[in-house]
Amino acid sequence: MTIQLSPGVNVSEIDLTTVVPSVSTSDGAIAGLFRWGPVGVRTLVSSETSLASLFGTPTSYNAETFFTAANFLAYSSSLYVSRAANTSGATPVVTGASVTSGSANVTVTNTANLSVGMYVTQITNSGAFNVGQQSVITSITNSTSFVMSSNSGVTNTSISIYFGQPQVSYTALAFDPGTPNTYVSNLAGQIVTNSGTYANVANANFASGIAYVAKYPGAIGNSLRVSVCDSVNAYSSNVTLPVPLNFVIGNNIATAQFSSVSNTSANAQQFSVGDKILAGNSSIGFQYLQLTSAPTVNTNYNSNTLMTFTFSNPYRLHTVYVSNTVQRFWEFWNVVNTPPTTSQYVTLNGNTSAVDQVHVVVVDNNGQFTGTPGTILETFKGLSRATDAMNPDGTTNFYQTVINSGSAYIWWANDRLGASSANAALVASSSNQAPANMTMALGADGYNETNANNFATIATAYNLFASAEDVDISLVMQGYPLGPTGSTYQLANYIIDNIVSIRKDCVAFISPDKSLVLNAFNSEATNIVGWTGSLHSSTYAVVDSGYKYQYDKYNDVYRWIPLNGDIAGLCARTDQTNDAWWSPAGFNRGQIKNLVKLAWNPNKPSRDVLFKNAINPVVAFPGIGTVLYGDHTFTAQPSAFDRINVRRLFIVLEKAISTAAKYSLFEFNDAFSRAQFKNLITPYLRTIQGRRGITDFLVVCDETNNTGAIIDSNQFVGDIYIKPARSINFIQLNFVAVGTSVEFSTVVGQF
Repeated sequence: MTIQLSPGVNVSEIDLTTVVPSVSTSDGAIAGLFRWGPVGVRTLVSSETSLASLFGTPTSYNAETFFTAANFLAYSSSLYVSRAANTSGATPVVTGASVTSGSANVTVTNTANLSVGMYVTQITNSGAFNVGQQSVITSITNSTSFVMSSNSGVTNTSISIYFGQPQVSYTALAFDPGTPNTYVSNLAGQIVTNSGTYANVANANFASGIAYVAKYPGAIGNSLRVSVCDSVNAYSSNVTLPVPLNFVIGNNIATAQFSSVSNTSANAQQFSVGDKILAGNSSIGFQYLQLTSAPTVNTNYNSNTLMTFTFSNPYRLHTVYVSNTVQRFWEFWNVVNTPPTTSQYVTLNGNTSAVDQVHVVVVDNNGQFTGTPGTILETFKGLSRATDAMNPDGTTNFYQTVINSGSAYIWWANDRLGASSANAALVASSSNQAPANMTMALGADGYNETNANNFATIATAYNLFASAEDVDISLVMQGYPLGPTGSTYQLANYIIDNIVSIRKDCVAFISPDKSLVLNAFNSEATNIVGWTGSLHSSTYAVVDSGYKYQYDKYNDVYRWIPLNGDIAGLCARTDQTNDAWWSPAGFNRGQIKNLVKLAWNPNKPSRDVLFKNAINPVVAFPGIGTVLYGDHTFTAQPSAFDRINVRRLFIVLEKAISTAAKYSLFEFNDAFSRAQFKNLITPYLRTIQGRRGITDFLVVCDETNNTGAIIDSNQFVGDIYIKPARSINFIQLNFVAVGTSVEFSTVVGQF
């Protein structure tokens, strides 16, 4: 009790209600190659929809990884995903080059820093191939010439190109149109993998001319377009031409022809790609026509100057005519409805004339994210370039912060030229007369499932699951069996040795290589057994018999997908319907979802071979379904732990009881503490027994195992003896025919 120095009443409260907590047993984990999403961090997803949204839909280069994760989510709603990507490439070479007529030969200053397989991306528009289009170096001819995989055969064209390192994931970039022909000498330095690396690059400053970067690395980022409106004139304006703009009915081209006008180029610069022009008149009606490219100026057209406008939508009016004054509008003027103006916050700070607002729209330009080109992904309306701008509710309205925290697709990199940021008292109006329409380029995917040498990249991604203190997981999926055909045990062994066997609180799920079971012509069992001979034995691993054929709704094709995601999913579903110590196999709980057929359906002799070698067959039974038909852990040593349900039972017990035992740390090792520990554990084990997880138990925590030597060494010992419940693997039914006069009691138990 507390010692009091003067008379009084002291009240103490002692909590002896500590219980053994429930622990998670259904959280899955997978690392692999995805098209999109953060790299170097763990991300929790709850459904296939969120998986596709956060990490991109599958392609032929990562389908096995994606659908392993998706298949697990068909049974459970908790999966940690770690995206693997190599982002540590060297700085690419930036150089001028010329294309030889009629071939793919490219001449450069020297080829010393180039290698076959490098990405070649054009950044100036000369006609050799489109800006942002990627090619690959297929061969190096000599010290000043190389061959790339595509070329339109133009004659002696001078171009500027980036050489990206092969198998490196680059982040797509959006260049400010106010800084044409911008070169980035350190492209690798602009790679952003997650919020942490974004902060590092931003603190060191992105290269000048880059206005926005894709949220994550990958070629899919090249599908993004960022449209920015930061002035009243950029929103809409009346452009006065010396002559009327003429339209040809049924054509998507309109022209304005001048005899000799010096400001034709200046007129052209007031238009941007995506602008909408109001065409027509009150008598014939009006329609909005959208520019697909910036107006071109030809000063050698019959000794006159010709300004040409190209539109995307066909003319529907019988006669189209506009006056010399052309009404142009920002592409998304009717999405935000109001032009940028002076924000209330800036006005209240005394800066009443500065137009600080900016509208930003993010578009899926090529349809890689949504499947529909031109889909608006995000709209940010009425943001401010004032660094201290606030909304009426007290939240920030500074456009950099709002975009960085609210966008799922882009990061801010630099202020646009002519539209800089400053505090509310000093921010100035934008000088831009046209909106910025920035299509991202230079994004690259790097490794995919067809690369046999990306083991280090995948291993690095799996390392995020190595520490039990950092993340609580129970089911680790191998996903795509990485490695050369027939030698795909390298990744499986890495997961067994460095993740599950170190943590000892989760189980790895492994599938053999597809070539071992698909079209193997009665050699499947022999192939798998031979393959598992290179796997490391562990009670923390589960091996299945192969692949299933399932529909890919994203690409309208059928694909072969490994079963390890399904087997892990069966364990998660069993946790929800029963408990972790129930077997996930059999007709009651082992039904496999989402398949057309198996790559191999093992018969009884084959199943005998597999099961004897600790491999769990997945079997399709006519009229019944496809089920997991074994619950063996991958160990040759006969013990209680050679069954999935027993291994997972002990994982649950060890996690829960060890968590509860932490509250005994730094207490006294005396009879009271030992009795308290025993009284804490016994009811919990009795509950597990009542739920059919164990048949009997004994908790010993007294002076017999906490001797004086143990106490003097500051240790505390609790011995917990468990009799685990066993799943039925073999059923013997004896049907005995007896004579009419025979008493059953005389024959029962005799056979």
